Parts: sequence; C-alpha cells; structure tokens
Amino acid sequence: MPVYDYKCRKCGAEFEKFLRSVSAAASVKCEKCGSSKVEKMVSCCAISSGGKGESASSSKSSHSCGSCSHSHCSTCH
Repeated sequence: MPVYDYKCRKCGAEFEKFLRSVSAAASVKCEKCGSSKVEKMVSCCAISSGGKGESASSSKSSHSCGSCSHSHCSTCH
C-alpha cells in the first residue's frame, strides 16, 4: 500500500496520497482545490548501504534518486 506524490495541474498544489489499490488512483483529487486534474510525480527512493543496523529511512549513507523536489522529503533533504 504505497504513498504517491501528486501535483495539481489546476492550482499547482503538491500532496501525498496513500492508495490501497491501483484502481484508486483514478479517483485522486487535489486536497487544496478539489480538481481531478492531478498528475503523479516521480517520488524519492532510498538505497541503504547495508551497514549494520541501518535502514534506508534513517541511514546517513542513503542515496536519493535526485528527482525529488519536496522540501519535506527526509530521504533527499
């Protein structure tokens, strides 16, 4: 059950949406203006170096995919 990043084509708002199924993506609406004209954005990904006790979300040696533009992304920023 992944979380996807979306951007509204009408108002420009960026938001995250938790989707239980692929078919639920068709009903995603902007959380700010309610428009259904949204596009899924490329999300950050993390790769752990595999060190002892490290996880991708907490490791200082994690690498981002470089396509994240969110200032709230703890993996990239």
